[in-house]
Amino acid sequence: MKYSVLLSAPYMLPTKDRFIKILNHYEIDVLTPEVHERLTEPEILYYAGNFDGAICGDDPYTDLVIKACLPRLKVISKWGTGIDSIHKTFAESVGVMVGNTPNAFTLPVSDSVLGYMLVFARRLTWMDTAMKAGEWNKIPGRSLSECTLGVIGIGNVGKAVIRRARAFGMRLLGNDIRPIEPDFILEQGLEMVILEKLLKESDFVSMHCDLNPTSRHLINEKTISWMQPHSVLINTARGPVVKESALVDALLNKKIGGAALDVFEFEPLPQNSPLLKMENVLLAPHNSNSSPQAWERVHKNTLLNLLEGLHIPHSDFDEIFKSVSKEVKIG
Repeated sequence: MKYSVLLSAPYMLPTKDRFIKILNHYEIDVLTPEVHERLTEPEILYYAGNFDGAICGDDPYTDLVIKACLPRLKVISKWGTGIDSIHKTFAESVGVMVGNTPNAFTLPVSDSVLGYMLVFARRLTWMDTAMKAGEWNKIPGRSLSECTLGVIGIGNVGKAVIRRARAFGMRLLGNDIRPIEPDFILEQGLEMVILEKLLKESDFVSMHCDLNPTSRHLINEKTISWMQPHSVLINTARGPVVKESALVDALLNKKIGGAALDVFEFEPLPQNSPLLKMENVLLAPHNSNSSPQAWERVHKNTLLNLLEGLHIPHSDFDEIFKSVSKEVKIG
């Protein structure tokens, strides 16, 4: 084989044989370590110097890791959108291409957010639990049209959430560090406000910002104190945009009404986390991107980014990908 690639993207590993077959077609050997959500720095360093490209999930490609993988490493192909675990600026400064798939999961993630709001507003899981416990208890709910949604981060997913929420007649507040297109604001009836106003007036607060120095722990003790006692925080963005200890304290002391969390500061969520025992919290294992068709698009783009980074001619890629994919049922 001409090249070697470290394949650690968790969404690709369950059907890794099909991807290995495609990569082998391009004379690429594939290393497949055991992965529990993501590799650690030491686990990547174990393979340093033995691979030319990486297909990764949220593995930490830090300066230390990238340096250790030089001069052989040529490309880091991230499965998905977020690249906060990769020091892209440093990688590119030493000639390592970083690829990802922007706007990959807009539809499934925004659907998840609406699902969380409906569950909380209509009290669906709580009524189900009560009924199965033998209780005929009419738990009061609300219509989404009676609620205000605050969206922090008006990118692709934030906009999709706003469009869906508008169809339910919600009042819409937005916050972002960049100017948002005036036509979108007018069309959606969106009011752009400062963070404090958004948190004080929203019944639901949904996080859709990237993880960067300005957003890390954006939701903390101070900002949570601005929220209403019945407000629900929804995070399908990145775990560290919320200071988890502050959120746990707020939930335990009824400073806010609840939370729906698909992402966490530490993943997988530790089994001793207080969040696991809270009745006013909905949890998911970083899976709001779940969509067979979206995953398939990302699989394809991730492989293409890798081939681009290794400068391998791939005019036959579509044909090869389609041929191998026939063996796998796509939802």
